[in-house]
Amino acid sequence: MAYVREEWEEHYAGGRGFRPLGDSERALLAEHTPAPEAGGRALDLGCGTGELAAHLAGLGYTVDAVDFAASAVERARAEHDGVEGVRWLRLDIERDDPAQLNGDGYDLITLRLMYPFLGDRTRVLRALGERLRPGGALVVITPVVEHTPADKRAIALDEDEISLLTAGWEETRHLAADDLAVLVLRGPCHTHTKAVEKSPTVGHALTGAVVVVTDDAGRVLLGRSRRNMWELPAGKTSTSESFEDAAVRELAEETGLVATTADATVVTMLTDDSHGVPRLTAVVRVSAWSGMPANPEKQLLDRWEWHSLHALACLGDVFTPAAQALNAIWPGVIPDLPAVHAYPTAADQPPVPGEPAQALRLRRRMTDAVIAAGWAPSAAVQNALRTVPRHRFAPEKNLATAYDDDLAVVTRWDENGRATSSVSAAWLQADMITKLRLEPGAAVLEVGSGGYNAELIAHVVGEGGQVVTVDIDPYVVHRTQRFTAEAGSGRVLAVQGDGALGAPSRHVPRGGFDGIVITHNAWDIAPAWRQQLREGATLVVPLEVHGYTRAIALERRGDVLHATAWTYCGFVRDLGQNGRTTPVVDLAGGELRLRFEDVPASDTTGLEEALRGPRTEERTGVTIAGGESFETLQLYLATTVPGFCRLAGDRAKDSGIAAFARSENAPALLGDGSLAYLTYVWVNDGETPAQQRAEFVAHAFGESGPALSARLAAAVRRWDGHARGHGYPRMTVHPATTPDSDLPAGHVVDKVLSRLVFQWAGPDEPLAAAAGELVTRSAG
Repeated sequence: MAYVREEWEEHYAGGRGFRPLGDSERALLAEHTPAPEAGGRALDLGCGTGELAAHLAGLGYTVDAVDFAASAVERARAEHDGVEGVRWLRLDIERDDPAQLNGDGYDLITLRLMYPFLGDRTRVLRALGERLRPGGALVVITPVVEHTPADKRAIALDEDEISLLTAGWEETRHLAADDLAVLVLRGPCHTHTKAVEKSPTVGHALTGAVVVVTDDAGRVLLGRSRRNMWELPAGKTSTSESFEDAAVRELAEETGLVATTADATVVTMLTDDSHGVPRLTAVVRVSAWSGMPANPEKQLLDRWEWHSLHALACLGDVFTPAAQALNAIWPGVIPDLPAVHAYPTAADQPPVPGEPAQALRLRRRMTDAVIAAGWAPSAAVQNALRTVPRHRFAPEKNLATAYDDDLAVVTRWDENGRATSSVSAAWLQADMITKLRLEPGAAVLEVGSGGYNAELIAHVVGEGGQVVTVDIDPYVVHRTQRFTAEAGSGRVLAVQGDGALGAPSRHVPRGGFDGIVITHNAWDIAPAWRQQLREGATLVVPLEVHGYTRAIALERRGDVLHATAWTYCGFVRDLGQNGRTTPVVDLAGGELRLRFEDVPASDTTGLEEALRGPRTEERTGVTIAGGESFETLQLYLATTVPGFCRLAGDRAKDSGIAAFARSENAPALLGDGSLAYLTYVWVNDGETPAQQRAEFVAHAFGESGPALSARLAAAVRRWDGHARGHGYPRMTVHPATTPDSDLPAGHVVDKVLSRLVFQWAGPDEPLAAAAGELVTRSAG
């Protein structure tokens, strides 16, 4: 029973109040929600004139007391002027940006005599649960139907409503304070969405339309039916009625909202069955409407609520066609649904606007963080970050997660739980797009889809530009197509294919693309990327070299690609024909693993015995400060030391053999049944990171271990003396058919499709290399 703000303003401005806080309520709060010993933080929603907030402050809480009526907040502040530890805040918890609330969460959240007045109860309760600290409690104090006169039961809860309210919490207590229910909820775990059917129907087939509408905050409208399930506006088509006509009619009849068929688009056709009866459902997206949600069919529905998209996976029971329709509009928002045949239509759907104020604030904060860190010097990229709604390309995630500038949002996993698709961290996307050096009107190829990165690029290139994005996974392509239709510019074309082959020829501009960006780890450089790249344009690719990934900007100059910029990074692996499984050899019963990223697996005969023997070490004398990056050392060792491989293990577990440093793998050398690897030890525990020092140390096992550790230590010293502080090397990428005589001097890493030449600062020191190892070539 939603009341408008004006009514409550008049209520409190007229000197009226609410039911006083009873002694039994005080006793239950003291018993079940005492303040932590060190003091706790409480949120009192619908605080009214502030009696409960003042009481909680007396219990030892620091309280944020919130009401959407300014007159209530003014009276509360005046009537409790002497109470310390209370912030009086005017905030509409359903509609306003909650930026004023405590960012560190609350130990106690109370909703006294206000829960039945919420319009979107389910959404608000979930959002409040996300604000609870571990062990915290949410308390709802409310009238119940059995103790409420018939003419006032709209402000009370019945048993069905209480069951819905308490579902999805690890611990619930249903207490009584006189004639009020006191519900104490802890541990929000949220009930997973389950697709359910209604009673069997009579007929040979069912044909109908399901309507999806969102509000100006991007939330979707769902009704709570008398069958205790959530439903979308929907109904059967009548004789000669189009699906669009049926959708508009049902929307008006069920919700009171008014739309036109011009604003209704059939997005997908779904076919399944209901109790053995074939069912054909048109999913209709309505992009514009007017009015306020009402409930004309009270005999069928309790109410309509607006729901956040990221909460759709935790609704409990949802009518099957509604659940399937939601997933058709936003693929991935509801996992594990029953099988359905879906046929997306070719109709062009207009973009649908709408986002909460919180999203705009968080997007600005994310952008400011990326700019401050130096990742987006380009004004065009900055503007794209501020404009493109990142959260709409990861609708299953909450806003805080979507707009974390340092977080990659995983959106798809394989059967082994490994990420196969994600929305990359915003700073990395900004950096890679900046590296492309795009001009307005540019045509760009993206390999590896998702939607957000492509739309950032589309915003940078402007109205005259276009982005072609290719992905091998049909689900990812479909998801990208849907999200760019919902919130895109109209300048992104998503197609399915193996990105190693580039874009389909019909989509390659004459002269090639003005930029190509790869958004997955690439073990090799596909020839198609060079061939489809315009002369002088840039390819940005997260390239693996002996397992170390760097996003490298490569400028095309004829058949050779020249590195112009590097960034330390990591992405999901390539799933296409150029994807590579790294040869791995288990050691010590699986506690350790040798990884041969760019060379064939070497003979490990005798190594198990060596690992059971003594460990020797060689100090390098080379130190680094706390938190100092040594990313160029990794690549220096990988590209200059013959016999290089990596030793991997679990850094969190002490194998008793290997001592890993920051990561779970270490540079290593293997030979003659012996092993050496590089780690570091702390030699100065300074008060600040700059004062702390760690020294690189080579550990070794086996008869040849000392010689191997000496080689490794010598390479570290060479890096320190010649390459350290000079950044990344000059690097060129050549076709695999390039003969040695045509390669420049440097250290060569041979891939299958390309030859990489690294030219580090300092003198070349060529080393003998066994077959299959790195080849080092010197000038002359």
